[in-house]
Amino acid sequence: MRQLEGALRSYAWGSRTALAELSGRPSPSAHPEAELWLGAHPGDPAHVIEDSGSRSLRDVIDAAPLSELGERSVAEFGERLPFLLKVLAAEEPLSLQAHPSAEQAREGFAREDAAGIPVDSAERNYRDASHKPELVVALTRFEALAGFRDPHRTVRFLRALDVAQLEPYVGLLAGQPDPDGLRALFTTWITLPSPALSALLPPVLDGCVEYLSRTDAAEAEFAPEARTALELSEGYPGDAGVLAALLLNRITLEPGQGLFLAAGNLHAYLHGTAVEIMANSDNVLRGGLTPKHVDVPELLRVLDFDSVDVPLLAPAPTGRVGEVAYATPAPEFVLTRIDLDASDAESGVAATIEPDGPQILLCTSGAAKLGCGAQSLVLERGGAAWISASDNEIHIQACADDTQIFRAGVGV
Repeated sequence: MRQLEGALRSYAWGSRTALAELSGRPSPSAHPEAELWLGAHPGDPAHVIEDSGSRSLRDVIDAAPLSELGERSVAEFGERLPFLLKVLAAEEPLSLQAHPSAEQAREGFAREDAAGIPVDSAERNYRDASHKPELVVALTRFEALAGFRDPHRTVRFLRALDVAQLEPYVGLLAGQPDPDGLRALFTTWITLPSPALSALLPPVLDGCVEYLSRTDAAEAEFAPEARTALELSEGYPGDAGVLAALLLNRITLEPGQGLFLAAGNLHAYLHGTAVEIMANSDNVLRGGLTPKHVDVPELLRVLDFDSVDVPLLAPAPTGRVGEVAYATPAPEFVLTRIDLDASDAESGVAATIEPDGPQILLCTSGAAKLGCGAQSLVLERGGAAWISASDNEIHIQACADDTQIFRAGVGV
């Protein structure tokens, strides 16, 4: 059991306050802070704090993979940590994106290797051979777009905008309200030549304004979708991704709710702070709302055009003190949340963890004391700990009311 120091990532869409306040640093920060990485990803590994100093978690694992990861994880995933835990703080929307399946990732990685594209090239789609299922759990209200909306509802939305220039496209989807129709419309919009896009997008945005002005915004069925299109157009004027966003489910997560995204799910996180866990991969296929590399043909290869009502995940009790779990089908990770109060510690109540594999603990509220035999460690808000597979049983006691700890581990 050792203290873990995350790697802070700065992107333009990040927040100047959320991560600074989480870690107790001066707020606002000098630059936008978007993500705190807690894992052993080679792009930016976290660091383990030891008596002798600081070492990257990747180096710690490489030096003793069986001791740190355990036989079960090594047998299933090799000598690497199979998950990456993050805190994500989005002040502005992230790119429209999807992630490949395991088979698509292996094939794409091999293909780009054979083509001689450097792994660190901006033109590279596949930086590793792994898929990237991910789970996000809201710490604040969290806004997102995820998955294609039922095409019948999308036809109703587009017709409610009452834009003459949209009619040919509405007719296309109305005539084929299924995954093939969604694929045809999405492909048409995302590949529109610049003159056609410039002719279509302004009246669509005007239609959104008119829709919001002629209806009661609090009761209008598609008010969030219309507002989101307008907000995206402000950040990314003239971007075809604004049109693509009209086809997606608009989702709001309240604190504690989760959202699982499987391979092929087109999505964009819009605003809020959340804990995110994923398979240890950096494979992203972008479709717009970004100045970064966009490979539309490759994105179309991996997208799942089946329309879905994306279910929000409510955690279920695990049977252990204060702990609830977010169930997903991902074998690489499992995420649970532990809620404790100081009064629990006063009455001798503690949460207990049996390290049957590698785990990371992250304190997002309050403070907690971790005990492992004669060893102890205090986690303040924003603090994290690395639990190796060879550690003994861990006891967690709250040092403050409303203490909240997320526990990340291997799913299999």
